[in-house]
Amino acid sequence: MKKVLIINGGQNFGHSGGKYNHTIAENTMEVLREFENTEIKITNLAEGYDKDEEVKKFVWADYIIYHTPIWWFQLPNGLKKYIDDVFTAGHAKGIYMNDGRNAENPEINYGTGGMLGGRKYMVTTSWNAPATAFTLPGEFFNETSVDDGPLFGFHRMNAFVSLEKMESFHFHDVEKNANIERDMKLYREHLKHIFEQELKPQLV
Repeated sequence: MKKVLIINGGQNFGHSGGKYNHTIAENTMEVLREFENTEIKITNLAEGYDKDEEVKKFVWADYIIYHTPIWWFQLPNGLKKYIDDVFTAGHAKGIYMNDGRNAENPEINYGTGGMLGGRKYMVTTSWNAPATAFTLPGEFFNETSVDDGPLFGFHRMNAFVSLEKMESFHFHDVEKNANIERDMKLYREHLKHIFEQELKPQLV
């Protein structure tokens, strides 16, 4: 039995109602239910959470899937607070033990004290920015990808607690030119492909 924790970071703030990421999370659950021997838990941040229960979910899960909008080129405040709360509560309780260094040689091994080894994570993001803002010369993000640019710190945060990255999926131009049917189809194909590889029987 493979266990998947979905974290829906969509929230109601300003002109955002959280509906887009709720739709993504629903599509994730629908795809994963097609696989036998999977158990799914979901945390919807907009509904609140208990940090100690969330720690237990991270320790329980084999896979963590984050769904988040991007506000002002960063994680939204609710998801950042969730991570601060839960990861701090998870100190020596299954998320991380320390920063990995020791007093004898403090110059090396930073970031190797995580306790979630053997688990993997994936992230989806939703943007007003079009994909071309990241790829075309002279455009806003200087040909730097979402994962190497705005999400660099997010990925290192997950590496710090010893989670292994799976391929991300990014939704673009969702305010002015959203095509939900097309984008959800592409996302479902992406997710299905990843979990077909992850959940296929291992040859012994």
